[in-house]
Amino acid sequence: MALNNSNPPRLELYDGGVETSAPVEGEMSIPIPTNDLSGNMEFNTLDEPVMETIKRDLKAVGSKFKHVLYPVEKKSLLKEWDLWGPLLLCTFMAMVLQGTERADSNDGGPEFAEVFVIVWVGAFVVTLNSKLLGGHISFFQSVCVLGYCLLPTALALVACEFILMMGSSTLMFMLRFMVTCLGFCWATFASMVFLGDSQPPGKKGLAVYPMCLFYFVISWLVLSHTE
Repeated sequence: MALNNSNPPRLELYDGGVETSAPVEGEMSIPIPTNDLSGNMEFNTLDEPVMETIKRDLKAVGSKFKHVLYPVEKKSLLKEWDLWGPLLLCTFMAMVLQGTERADSNDGGPEFAEVFVIVWVGAFVVTLNSKLLGGHISFFQSVCVLGYCLLPTALALVACEFILMMGSSTLMFMLRFMVTCLGFCWATFASMVFLGDSQPPGKKGLAVYPMCLFYFVISWLVLSHTE
């Protein structure tokens, strides 16, 4: 990168073998000279409209959700990590699981906070365990994967809410149980697809067990929710 001292000053990026055609979400891009004869510069994200930034970020979050539902590409969540998806899923699940306000209870604040603590502290503990075992991914990459892989559990929660509207018989409980188990298995499998290769060969079992326990606790909250 060289700084041109001519007036007005501008930044010029020279090709050093780094691919610059598609900047990674979460990184601030800089003007890049185009190959046309006019010498126009591509504007960075600070110069684009706010709606364009929001649309691009939503598209990136939606793409990661798609990779979780169909986990065949292992690098999609690790290459361009963010925490928007985990935050949205955690907030949605906390709002649903807090239940309705009753006269003999408070406003549901502690229950809302309880879900937040379980999700984020659980993700932190699982990530810390992965790093201590020698995993070669960053801390936030692991938190991103664990958070995005909550999507199947969140979908199971939505399905269980619809089932609860039809009644609370034994048959309905078994149906909720099967839906919750499907969400648990799906979430665990997706997280193993994205994080499995980042662990040493002889320690994958030690890394997978906390992930299973993490999604099991959240799935238990979904199944035990009856309001």
